[in-house]
Amino acid sequence: MEAGEEFGPWLARQLKLAGKTQAELADELGLTRAAVSAWITKRSVPRPTVMGEIAKALGTDLGTVHTRTTDTQAGLPITWYHRPGYQDGGRDGGNAAAFAFDADVQVLARETCQNSLDERLLENGRPVRVRYTIHELTGEVLDAFRAAILWDELQPHYQAVSRSAADQKVGRVVDAGVRDMFEKSRLILLRIDDYNASGLTGDDYGDGKFAAVIRRQLESLKSGRGAGGSYGLGKATLWATSALGMVLINSTLSVPHEGRTDRRVIGRLELPWRSVDGVPYAGPAWLGRPDPETPGAEVVRSWWADEEMVERLHLTRDNDEPGTSFLVVGAHDVASLDQSRPEAADEDENGSEDDGTRDIRVMHRRLVEALGRDFWAAMTGGGSRLPLLETSVRTLRNGEVVIEEEKVDPIDTQPSRTRALRAFYEGTTVDRLTEAGQVALRTVPLRLPLSGGRRGTLGTHPGVLLVTEAEDKDGVPNQVHSLRGNRMTIKKAGVAGLPLGVNAFQAVLLVGKAAGESAPFAEEADEFLRAAEPPEHDRWGQTEELTLRWSHTAHHRIARLTTEVNTAVRDLVVRPKSAGSQESAKLRKKLTVPRKSTAPRRASGPAVPELDGLDAEIGAGGEWRITAEVKLPRAEEQAAMTPVVLLDVRSGSRPRLDWAELVAVEGCEVEDGVLRFTPGARRAVFRGSTDAAGHPVRTELTRLVLELRAGAGE
Repeated sequence: MEAGEEFGPWLARQLKLAGKTQAELADELGLTRAAVSAWITKRSVPRPTVMGEIAKALGTDLGTVHTRTTDTQAGLPITWYHRPGYQDGGRDGGNAAAFAFDADVQVLARETCQNSLDERLLENGRPVRVRYTIHELTGEVLDAFRAAILWDELQPHYQAVSRSAADQKVGRVVDAGVRDMFEKSRLILLRIDDYNASGLTGDDYGDGKFAAVIRRQLESLKSGRGAGGSYGLGKATLWATSALGMVLINSTLSVPHEGRTDRRVIGRLELPWRSVDGVPYAGPAWLGRPDPETPGAEVVRSWWADEEMVERLHLTRDNDEPGTSFLVVGAHDVASLDQSRPEAADEDENGSEDDGTRDIRVMHRRLVEALGRDFWAAMTGGGSRLPLLETSVRTLRNGEVVIEEEKVDPIDTQPSRTRALRAFYEGTTVDRLTEAGQVALRTVPLRLPLSGGRRGTLGTHPGVLLVTEAEDKDGVPNQVHSLRGNRMTIKKAGVAGLPLGVNAFQAVLLVGKAAGESAPFAEEADEFLRAAEPPEHDRWGQTEELTLRWSHTAHHRIARLTTEVNTAVRDLVVRPKSAGSQESAKLRKKLTVPRKSTAPRRASGPAVPELDGLDAEIGAGGEWRITAEVKLPRAEEQAAMTPVVLLDVRSGSRPRLDWAELVAVEGCEVEDGVLRFTPGARRAVFRGSTDAAGHPVRTELTRLVLELRAGAGE
């Protein structure tokens, strides 16, 4: 049988766990201390005849000493370690990172699935498999689980938190979670298992993945490979989704630690500051085996659990494939509670489905929806490309199946976009859409800036735009889903300036490594766009990291990419029509924007550009989307003008709105909000979207005035 860890380090750890010294072991074996020291320092190994005596001294069997793939059961028992209160009297009302996210299983699915994608093992080319298990515990099954997590040790801490619940948001959530568990005699567990992933490798305290997830906050070890995460915040969704602030972990490692890979277990508890029996505690706590190398052996570390223990903790994995299982204890989902009313739930055949079963059924449905919406592209393969991801959801109650395991199929959730991506992988795209089911391809340029605030362009990355007709199951039509390296949907946006009557379509933008590993500047584009994402990873725009690493104007490159994408989409889906057509007349009737020039000709002096046409609509986010045409006078040089958007009011000064986006379409360029016109051009077109967050009233109740002002527009 193949041995695990080297004998010397293994024996040294067993002596610490058993509380024995080298001299005491030597006395029990009838040997010199020098002989034991030579084993510890790896200068020699004991003779086979001595192995049995060592096993007896350590209270274990001979096989354990020979294989050394597990610790002996001697030593300190598994327990909870609560971090002591700060000596300077400081207090934390909870983990601030958890406040970055809502208690929403769809947010949890997005963050955890992204993390699993980032940890996918690349060597075998297979996808990472992620399974979500909703498991409701009641009655004796719940009692057994509480015993396994040592609830009696934890109860005084939860009681202390409940006493201060009125003053702490985290305390109120935890107090409600404890009351719900006892009053309804039920507890919902949500487990996330990934397979073909790296697992939580590294030492308990050193710089590795284990310590980054379990011991530290706001630390991300991801880099390159088109990784999705960058803030180290995503793991906080696990604790944010737990009404008890508790997550248990079982990891199978891709790289051995201490000679082992299977069943590395630990738990982490996130509570606010509290005082128990007059002793202050800072907040977090860990479930593990006391570490004899720490002062007083108080701090606990991960331990190699046996199969019985992981079964009691509901952490049993399917096989020995590397990956990690996260168990969210007391999972709660605010949106599921809102949607689990009897009239909104699927009742059983007898119409007697109880509230708990409705809750977990709604939670199941929302997980499937989120995975299909955000990761359809990662689950799509074609040609020589395999999917990066497989996902599924199942629901249990006391170990019995409530909803069979449901594999998420991108064809079911996003049929049009999946068809488009497969056509790209299989090389069956066309230049223009002429028949049903076709997928048109255009390349759009992303001009990458030089880093460090330097002027100039590093290079042009050719993004891939795919357009196809929409199907009813796709959801909102006429949208562009934008993806980069790990193929998670980052940005969802409509296309401005579409005329009425355009055939419904769906579009996909692939940039960075999603456009192909061999695409020019693919890695640089991925890095640039990754820096342009907020912690939610749901858009590209100005961020602090983008400013620090590139410049305060670097986000303009992304705005220009959006302009290129929208122009290409319109060219593919808008059918040419003559001026003054019936369709144009219908559009003009719908506009609430005054169609008049707000920059009249001056009686004398140089001629200035004039607004000559306006189209406007209200976007999905409540913003005004405006397309404006400018008539340019005959002149060698055109005056720079600033478009200013105002709310039309009956009296008083018109409130000025901010632009969220302002881009050039034809005959001009936009620099810091100022239009600079192309010399010799007679016509220019620009497009803009207002910042809906700054609207003083609902957009539907307003009318708009657009002005062109000379210079900086003041």
